[in-house]
Amino acid sequence: MLSNDTIYGISLTLLIIYSAALLMIFSYALSQLNLLYNYVSAKKREENTPKFDLSNPNEIPFVTIQLPVFNELYVMERLLECMGKIDYPREKLEIQVLDDSTDVEAIKITADAIAKLQATGLDIQHIQRENREGFKAGALKEGLKTAKGEFVAVFDADFLPEPDWIYKTVPYFKDPEIGVVQTRWGHINRDYSLLTKVQAFALDAHFTLEQVGRNSKGHFINFNGTAGIWRKECIIDAGNWQGDTLTEDLDLSYRSQLKGWKFKYLEDVETPAELPVVISAARSQQFRWNKGGAENFQKMYRKVLANKNVPFKTRVHGILHLLNSTMFLNVLIVAILSIPMLYIKNYYEDLQAYFIAMSFFVISTIIFFICYWYMYKKLQKGGVSGFIDYIKMFFTFFSVAMGFSLHNSIAVLEGHIGKRSEFVRTPKFNIKNLKDSWKNNKYLRKRPSANVVIEGFLMLYFAFGMVSAYLVKDWIGASQYDFGLFPFHLMLFIGFGFVFFTSLRAKA
Repeated sequence: MLSNDTIYGISLTLLIIYSAALLMIFSYALSQLNLLYNYVSAKKREENTPKFDLSNPNEIPFVTIQLPVFNELYVMERLLECMGKIDYPREKLEIQVLDDSTDVEAIKITADAIAKLQATGLDIQHIQRENREGFKAGALKEGLKTAKGEFVAVFDADFLPEPDWIYKTVPYFKDPEIGVVQTRWGHINRDYSLLTKVQAFALDAHFTLEQVGRNSKGHFINFNGTAGIWRKECIIDAGNWQGDTLTEDLDLSYRSQLKGWKFKYLEDVETPAELPVVISAARSQQFRWNKGGAENFQKMYRKVLANKNVPFKTRVHGILHLLNSTMFLNVLIVAILSIPMLYIKNYYEDLQAYFIAMSFFVISTIIFFICYWYMYKKLQKGGVSGFIDYIKMFFTFFSVAMGFSLHNSIAVLEGHIGKRSEFVRTPKFNIKNLKDSWKNNKYLRKRPSANVVIEGFLMLYFAFGMVSAYLVKDWIGASQYDFGLFPFHLMLFIGFGFVFFTSLRAKA
């Protein structure tokens, strides 16, 4: 049996960990609130922005489009058909298909489609490597060796830029300090399922609130791996593409901005893309993004903090940006410890004041609610009906996001401790509406993730959390705090339940 002093010591330790996680979440919420202020107060000064005059042949720069692909059987024809429609002078355009595929059928389809485009006079090459060293970063770096363009656009296989995309983006490079122009992602299958709606909701917040909020004040933003265009000189100056993290785009973005290059974000230029429609694909994408974020924090945080040429506020935002994925770990810690907190609060009367103070942190959720509403009403719809739809979407999103917290926390921990892993691509499906099926996709994982069992256990754990609100009432006496956690535990129960059952159904 543990002594009372030992139990009290353990309780205090859990309280400290719980408080630290709450403070991290609150700090992140405050940064989001500041980005909302930046977003709302941002003033467009397009009239003062120098641009290339593309009506003048002497100002039309040479552009290379790079398409890094790997086993993209289902979307290659669609992608290359889109490339064939790009409206830009042929003598100033080059397309590189950087194909690391191992699927013979996919390689043949790609080669045949490229041959048809070459017959039209389009300068397009099919570039294949003998190995996947460096994965996507390695392919981009290899292609850069022979790229003719002064500016290099990058599109993943599921992106479908409009024909005038280059005309909307490349003129901003008239400013010699701009190294990257990034556009906003659109979603061609947003309404396919609850999973795609949740992903679109999260990405919309990033591509409005976060990207504009940071860019409008000169804070660091990131090239999003696709749907953007680089100045080749910027890539080389920053040290070229490197494959030592799973998010090579974030890595090169920070190295570039630490060297003094500026990024231009175009919220009004939308580049449509396909969202993962099956949870195993979403898992692999989330794992790569979150682990890569943690890897880049470890790689970059000292350089960000030590660079005195970067304003202090920009450095603070940069650190919080690099810690984005680590918020999942803090959410998981708060979630798991919230149930012991119920019992600790009701057992130790001397800690009552502490828990009253902790109730203050509910303001974090209120901040997120306000911030995301601005995003939602801009991209989706406002008004009373829009607000009602938003409330449902907000709590659905938060529930599912918390349901992913275990999976993403494992990714984050691996990133922070330096565990290496292979770059796992996200399977593409070529799915736009409910009539399309993903079930015959041969790139899908067939075995369930081991994490699914733990997620099922956590679903039951948070069901116990809801029951605990009543158990402590019978034991000591109900308090506002006890039942204040009930909605939180309900959302966790729903979120982990969704991830668990969806994963089993899809054999994730």
